[in-house]
Amino acid sequence: MRAHPAGPRHGDLVADALPAAPPADLNSLSSHVWPAGMVRTPSGQLSLHGQSVTELVRTFGTPLFLLDEDDFRRRSRAYADSFCGTDVYYASKAFTSVELLRWVAEEGLGLDVATGGELAVAERAQFPMDRVLFHGNNKSVGELSRAVGLGVGRVVIDSTEEIRRLARCAEVAGVRQRVLVRVTVGVEAHTHEFIATAHEDQKFGFSLASGAAARAIELVLLQPSLELVGVHSHIGSQIFDTSGFEVAAHRAVELLAGVRSRHGIELPELNLGGGLGIAYVDSDDPASTEEVASSLRAIVERECRAYELAVPRLAVEPGRALVGPSMVTAYEVGTVKQVALDAGASRTYISVDGGMSDNPRTALYDADYTVVVADRHSDAAPMLARVVGKHCESGDIVVRDAWLPDDVRADDLLAVAATGAYCRSMSSTYNLLGRPPVVAVSADGPPRVLLRRETIDDLLALDPFA
Repeated sequence: MRAHPAGPRHGDLVADALPAAPPADLNSLSSHVWPAGMVRTPSGQLSLHGQSVTELVRTFGTPLFLLDEDDFRRRSRAYADSFCGTDVYYASKAFTSVELLRWVAEEGLGLDVATGGELAVAERAQFPMDRVLFHGNNKSVGELSRAVGLGVGRVVIDSTEEIRRLARCAEVAGVRQRVLVRVTVGVEAHTHEFIATAHEDQKFGFSLASGAAARAIELVLLQPSLELVGVHSHIGSQIFDTSGFEVAAHRAVELLAGVRSRHGIELPELNLGGGLGIAYVDSDDPASTEEVASSLRAIVERECRAYELAVPRLAVEPGRALVGPSMVTAYEVGTVKQVALDAGASRTYISVDGGMSDNPRTALYDADYTVVVADRHSDAAPMLARVVGKHCESGDIVVRDAWLPDDVRADDLLAVAATGAYCRSMSSTYNLLGRPPVVAVSADGPPRVLLRRETIDDLLALDPFA
């Protein structure tokens, strides 16, 4: 979730502030925003690994999620290499499918799941269960029993009730389940900002400041069927640097030192969670994977030296950082409308055939995106427009402030970058609009459907009177 300064946003009808100036070239693609395999050809068409977006749309329709398989795999390998000696768990909540989880396994990563449904996808993909980490603040007895029965490698405990539930499930199964305790360390970080106090009022984890974390650890240690291997901390999302992790690591390592003092054991693992950011627009400048890995390692090593602790095995949970930049969404323009505002001003609304049902992030978080015309080159003057969906909501906005050529017209194709994380996974069937397909494209082989388009028959299948 991107952090925004106080005051009116551009796009408000009152006290509008102009956004950044238009880019010098509306046809160019910023390499740190778009997938590595996407280029604009001399004819003006966007192409993904030699596959024209126009042809892909003719085959699969719009809206359409296009996933650059090679880009996703490259990012996964970069994490595995940069975080060598660290457990890297792909956060499947960002986006999941059976085939994608097979890629995750092939690239040597672990997997973070948060529900029985996500666990079922992992099972169907035959993902190695010893590399699965099971999250969630309200895991049911059924979910815990299934996880234990499948042999998941780690369960992240989130409540006192869960300690007892999981202990019973493990006892019935005759296993000793490895667990981490999720700790709320009082740090909240988003993009360039972090605040180090007063952020323990949330549903996740055990408060460090109140002593709840220490009590939870003591209770876990009393359970013969549970093996405590470490603590878990997650401080936020869309984080561009590691400054927030310094305070979090200090407090987490201080807790590990307290466990050694009180219980005579050094816990071998420290999971610092996910939340590392990506570039949605050209001005976004997240740290590189190598910089993040080096910085996190140095922070934890420094803190452990201060407490004379052995450095625990680290774990991180990238989701957005892997799949976010690897996917784009293609839409078809339906209508272009000029709307008069105050003082003689106007705004151009460009309506596309999707919207908040396939990308709710703009409505939920005021998220920023980059959008371009996908099927032609244009030398027209830049126009500040608002790209909107077809749903019956005034907040159905895809891109709030979009610089597009002023000759955009019906039937044009638009492409929105960096839509891999939390778009398809948070999609809905609002207004009974079927969810779009996800099509993987690589340099080797033809395009492959990872998730097919949802049809009217699919939407009516749950209605016993249809």
